[in-house]
Amino acid sequence: MPAMRAATVRDGEILIEDHPDPEPGASELLVRVHAAGVNGADIHQRAGRYPAPPGSPQDIPGLELAGEVAALGPGASRFSVGDRVMAVVGGGGQAELAVVHERAAMPVPVALDWPQAGGFPEVFTTAHDALFTQGRLSPGERLLVHGGAGGVGTAAIQLGRAAGASVAATVRNEELRPAVGELGAEAVEPEGFERYGPFDVVLELVGAPNLPANVGALATGGRIVIIGIGAGAKGEVHLGALMGVRGTVRGAMLRPRPLEEKALAMRLVEKEVLPLVERGEVTVPVAETFPLDRAAEAYDRFAAGGKLGKIVLLP
Repeated sequence: MPAMRAATVRDGEILIEDHPDPEPGASELLVRVHAAGVNGADIHQRAGRYPAPPGSPQDIPGLELAGEVAALGPGASRFSVGDRVMAVVGGGGQAELAVVHERAAMPVPVALDWPQAGGFPEVFTTAHDALFTQGRLSPGERLLVHGGAGGVGTAAIQLGRAAGASVAATVRNEELRPAVGELGAEAVEPEGFERYGPFDVVLELVGAPNLPANVGALATGGRIVIIGIGAGAKGEVHLGALMGVRGTVRGAMLRPRPLEEKALAMRLVEKEVLPLVERGEVTVPVAETFPLDRAAEAYDRFAAGGKLGKIVLLP
């Protein structure tokens, strides 16, 4: 049986092991992976805190990938063998081969090379969904992005700017603030960020410690969208302050959603974001790339922080 190599979670570590080649089922694509982004969910999965959803490989991490279609499953018709595609998957992306449902895949724009394409799908789909579907961000509004130097943060800043919003972003590493500013945000220190408000939408990528100040920084009718809790999952909210501004707090996760919802989110990205990529109005900052053999090193680099944009594996 042919064997592929893949990053593999074993007892809290990332190893490179052989696995049987996956086979595409109905409406699925077999993709030869050229690049796969590393995300916070992978770090949590390595530590045993975030298992893959049912139906996805439980021991091969990776939520996003880009590569060439190697084979078509029965009934698959959106793409052809040889097409460049990128996709959000429940797991299994950090491997030489991966199976992707055709509706979970997007075409790779000519403007993106493989590392950029591998770091695009999860963060841009997450950011677009959080800002516009969940947060209802509109032109002329004020947006605050916490964790502005990370993958989702850099995506959200660019999407907010492209939509005509005024964007501020918290960036802990002072050296990265000029680069974040070039993406279209006023880069500010995390401490005391509320003095830059009020904000119509707050995108929370850090976690619970920011919650009280987020509420205090809301404009009337403001929306807090929580999509990251790395710094803590439990916090206190002053309900009176939230009521006073008629504010909303909501959370969102992309990974556990059913295929139908993921497909809808990606169709919106195809329609509204890929044209921006083609015109050069949106870029995918890649901080560093690693070959698959150095996956554990890539995870450590991600966990260390202090980077601008994505860490990407190149199988």
